[in-house]
Amino acid sequence: MYEVRVEADFAAAHFLRDYHGKCENLHGHNYKVYAHAKGSELDEGGMLLDFAELKNALRSVCKEIDHTNLNDLEKNGISVFDQNPSAERIAKYIFEKLHEILEKSDSENGTKNAQKLYCIDVFETPTSRARYTI
Repeated sequence: MYEVRVEADFAAAHFLRDYHGKCENLHGHNYKVYAHAKGSELDEGGMLLDFAELKNALRSVCKEIDHTNLNDLEKNGISVFDQNPSAERIAKYIFEKLHEILEKSDSENGTKNAQKLYCIDVFETPTSRARYTI
């Protein structure tokens, strides 16, 4: 089995409702995000998938949420994170957005890279990480 990982970062503010402690207050993080892909077959160029494609897609997702208050992120008038943008929920959100981008690219290029994406790590600090995986 082969695995590749790329990373990106973003800065954002958030606060957690239903949490009793200092994280109830508005605060920010410099997040680091790792996207992992794996598979058993390499392409004709000897790669699982192109690092540049995965990195560019991840950076575009992170750019959308960079320098925002994550509590304000809405889709169709509904809070994306249910007003609790925890690192776990952020990881799932990034996974789903990245998967959508890769699926679109796959349909245009005849590749299957979206199927290779299997987890996202979100670090709020260098020692605190949440992971979303399938």
